[in-house]
Amino acid sequence: MLTSHNVCSIPSSFQLTGIPGLESLHMWLSIPFGSMYLVAVVGNVIILAVVKVEHSLHRPMYFFLCMLAVIDLVLSTSTMPNLLGIFWFGAGDIGLDACLAQTFLTHCFAIVKSGIFLAMAFDRRYVAICNPLSHTTVLTHAVVGRLGLAALFWGILYIGPLPLMICLRLPLYQVLVISHSYCEHMAVVTLACGDIRVNDVYGLSTGFLVLILDSMAITASYVRILWAVMGLATPEAQLKTLGTCGSYICAIRIFHVPIAISSLIHRFGHQVPPPIHTLLANFYLLIPPILYPIVYAVHSKQIHERLLQILKIETKTK
Repeated sequence: MLTSHNVCSIPSSFQLTGIPGLESLHMWLSIPFGSMYLVAVVGNVIILAVVKVEHSLHRPMYFFLCMLAVIDLVLSTSTMPNLLGIFWFGAGDIGLDACLAQTFLTHCFAIVKSGIFLAMAFDRRYVAICNPLSHTTVLTHAVVGRLGLAALFWGILYIGPLPLMICLRLPLYQVLVISHSYCEHMAVVTLACGDIRVNDVYGLSTGFLVLILDSMAITASYVRILWAVMGLATPEAQLKTLGTCGSYICAIRIFHVPIAISSLIHRFGHQVPPPIHTLLANFYLLIPPILYPIVYAVHSKQIHERLLQILKIETKTK
């Protein structure tokens, strides 16, 4: 139950503000946000559909792309419909259970996504380039499935305690208005009545531990790749391989960097304007799901050709 009294109580719901400081522009902001969400959903659904119907794409790299597409759909869909409801109808009220679920989904699948990036670095960048002859025997369909499940388990293991810690350690709240567009962990716990240091340290250390470990492992894979690339016969082959690797490194950084910056701003960047922080927090939930399908379609010849075939068939049918 929402209340403005200076009394700590157990809430049944919270009130999300959308983009704090830009309330007068919410209707206009709904246009780019709604458009980006639509593009993200359509793009990732197309990736899933193309890989499903094209049997030649039933290979490790494309299975990992499908995992990323599902994760992007979960991340964007767990927050964007709620945000659009705020923009269009002022429907910022969110139940406690829904808020905790949103906290879990956004943070858990961010960790899972980082794990899939690590698996992809091992796949196409390490096995496919450094040990191409053993690629198909090392990364079987069963192994790919286990890697995906391991990434999911990793995310649940690290993020599962967050909502439990909120319920058990911080059940009472005085302020129930969350100055954010979704129930980000620190945006919620800073409103609690009580000592939030344990939640703060756990959230910060967990996020950075996973990002640092994954980044170090990915970097190690790419060092091996660069070493292998130097042994390629022609400069053209070297440039092609480096270009492919470069696009994936950019994709990883587009995801990792905003997470790290947003986490640091929550704890140390109190002078950063709230609209900037909230927009940045939405960046890694919305922009990567838009960019990744484009990158996949451009850099994957098989996906590109299959999409052109589908478009030609549709055109002839009409």
